[in-house]
Amino acid sequence: MVPVAAPTHSFCVHLPAVANFKLKVKMKFVVKAWSTNGSRARRGKLNMDGLEVDTPCLLLATRKGLPHFITPDLLHSLHPTARAMQISPLHFWDCPSPSTVEAIGGVHGMLSMPEYGFIAIPRDSVSCIPDPGRSTKFGASFETPFGHRMAKPVQYMESICALKPSLWSSLPDEVPSWVSDKRNRISVDRTTRWLDDCLAMQPTGSESALGAVVGGTSIEQRERSASEVASRNVAGFWLAGFGLGESIDDRPALLDAIMRILPEGKPRHISGLGLPVEVLQGVAAGILIF
Repeated sequence: MVPVAAPTHSFCVHLPAVANFKLKVKMKFVVKAWSTNGSRARRGKLNMDGLEVDTPCLLLATRKGLPHFITPDLLHSLHPTARAMQISPLHFWDCPSPSTVEAIGGVHGMLSMPEYGFIAIPRDSVSCIPDPGRSTKFGASFETPFGHRMAKPVQYMESICALKPSLWSSLPDEVPSWVSDKRNRISVDRTTRWLDDCLAMQPTGSESALGAVVGGTSIEQRERSASEVASRNVAGFWLAGFGLGESIDDRPALLDAIMRILPEGKPRHISGLGLPVEVLQGVAAGILIF
């Protein structure tokens, strides 16, 4: 068990209401306790649309919003706080249409699950995998269950605005560990530009974006990306590009480089860590959502 100390930070933003449902529209994150053993581990509470989730926490993986391993009628049998789910907007690109999803109240209304929190991340590490070799300056490339997809910021934000998730990440240009330094720099430049594009297209009054931090296995590029994202008005951060070939032994240095720059009072989410030892490694680095 990690020893903890008294809380010092809190962060609060407001989200737009989800149509057809009387949801609380306040997202609040509070750091409840800090590690006292020299690590960056911390314990907090995330409130999404009235749903309180203790952190660190593991999001339920989904396919079109529904968990892979359990039927919706049995979700209540899980832990009371296991009500946060990760969705990929790419799952919804073929059908139903964005206008249909928006008309029925976003992902909450479409699934009749207003009491759950949904965090939208383009990559799901199972069926929507980054394809950096086919990404361009116009958008990120993914291999999906529906074939190859090019996600451009405009199309991506059209899906986000229709789904109305509790939190959503900006569009990243994720690259594996073996790319060149030049490709890494391009990745950071594109991701920063796409972050600005996504923020400009988010609904008026909405501040529910998780800024994507990239940079591959380059500490210099990870620091540059983290600095750029931290300077934007985002609700939290998504540490993208992990689980793409980097060594588990090299990862702590990369995480430390990022965490030194990101504000302490905002939530951090990461994808690509699946083994228990990797999750513990992330917790020690100060990551709260997996």
